[in-house]
Amino acid sequence: MAGRDEAARGGRASARQVARRLESLVAAGVTDLPKRGRRRPPAVTKPVTVAVGKDEQLRVLREEVAACRRCEPLARARAHTVFGSGPATARLCFLGEAPGADEDASGEPFVGRAGQLLTKIIEACTLTRDEVYILNVLKCRPPENRAPLPEETANCRGYFERQLEVIAPEFICCLGTTAAQALLETEEKIGKLRGRWFSWRSAQVLCTYHPSYLLRNPAAKRDVWDDMKLLMAKLGVDL
Repeated sequence: MAGRDEAARGGRASARQVARRLESLVAAGVTDLPKRGRRRPPAVTKPVTVAVGKDEQLRVLREEVAACRRCEPLARARAHTVFGSGPATARLCFLGEAPGADEDASGEPFVGRAGQLLTKIIEACTLTRDEVYILNVLKCRPPENRAPLPEETANCRGYFERQLEVIAPEFICCLGTTAAQALLETEEKIGKLRGRWFSWRSAQVLCTYHPSYLLRNPAAKRDVWDDMKLLMAKLGVDL
């Protein structure tokens, strides 16, 4: 009897996992199921030994960011700086634009509606947020969620570049025009940048639409899914 109960519980857990997977695929704009392939490799992060010193470097940098007042109007208005989250050994980083109200309140990146959609996209790629590093160009919320000013991006450049240099990811996915232009130092718009590979330091860079854009333009989810398939193929994850 106990064995049957355990099997039933296991079946229910598996059903919930399948349901969550399907929900993530639908939210990410997937209208047909990916082909069944090989199991994805577990090494989405680098070996633990690589992390020696990285966590400490990020901790020191986080404290520096928390004390920053280079953009005095943003510093006066903020509730929290939003440094970033994820393992220092991540092979993949997602770079966004700037914190919104939810992120400013919590101190964590991508936790509002756009963040929830990003989580669904990551899960549709058979990954979890715990396996990737997520950060923004700006560490403080601009008023009314406006786009960062050039001088604000310049003030934060040293922070997000140092973050990426410490993590040394193999891949960076820029979410939206602001992130792509800031990292690649280009004036091209996201529509021209997506679908192409770039490089930054030793990382390969792919650009796609920001999740907040997808909330306003759901039809673009298919474009993002195409970009994710390109990215996952390079990462060695079968979809």
